[in-house]
Amino acid sequence: MLINVPQYIDVEDKVAGPLTAKQLLWMIGLGIIMLILWNVVPKPVFFIMGLPLALLFVGLAFYKPYGQPLGSFIVFGIMYFFRPKVYVWKRTFQHDIQIPKAAPKQVAKQADKHIDLETLHSMAQMLDSEGAQHTQNIDEFLKQRNSSSVRK
Repeated sequence: MLINVPQYIDVEDKVAGPLTAKQLLWMIGLGIIMLILWNVVPKPVFFIMGLPLALLFVGLAFYKPYGQPLGSFIVFGIMYFFRPKVYVWKRTFQHDIQIPKAAPKQVAKQADKHIDLETLHSMAQMLDSEGAQHTQNIDEFLKQRNSSSVRK
């Protein structure tokens, strides 16, 4: 049994060539506003106002910061500045848990963790030799540590 699972559901359909419906509407809106400005304002003012307006509309149509359309990004930014930012945690339920007190545990005597100067010097020499003396000296060190911890 062959089941077709829809793929690419987050990709918008292309309506006019490489443009999606939203992009096409932004471009049509830009064209209408530019046409109105061309007929209403003087030509030098049109070029001064038209360039930033065109950049804004092209950004709204094509630019997607963090994978979101620029229009949504701007709306969420404005909402962030005007919404309250105080978050209060409210407990929704309460448990009456009684933890039984355990008897004090016997603490095992730990081995002495102090390293004498000679052992420290030999470990530094092993590290400086970059492993050349690794196997022989590590085995000797471990035997020495195990025998000293067993005696105590």
